Amino acid sequence: MNRMILKSEIQNINVVENLIDEISSLYNLHSDVYGKLLLAVVEGVNNAIVHGNKLVKEKDVTVEYDVNDKEIFFQISDMGDGFDYTNLPDPTKPENIERTHGRGIFLMNHLADKLEFNEPGNQVKMHFYLT
Repeated sequence: MNRMILKSEIQNINVVENLIDEISSLYNLHSDVYGKLLLAVVEGVNNAIVHGNKLVKEKDVTVEYDVNDKEIFFQISDMGDGFDYTNLPDPTKPENIERTHGRGIFLMNHLADKLEFNEPGNQVKMHFYLT
């Protein structure tokens, strides 16, 4: 398992984008997998920085990942209190269309092949199948 620890600063999104680019080149990922991976992982890290750690620079976001023949696995953890991932509004419903929050988890869930949260909700695991 590979690990990267980031401070909760928005500019660290660039570090994650570069990591995804490196992984894509190293493992010769199909463009579909690369696109899903980039959007979902960047969204997860952004959520950890902004919502989990509330942009407190002293709080870390840990990104762990592993690649094998069948999948790419990412785990993103923050130092926040977590959230109720079982009770999220559907951003596609008419009453939620205008809301600016609530789309990230929805997006991650549709891009990753498997999405899991820990209890209390300050860690997300994403699996992207390669086959």
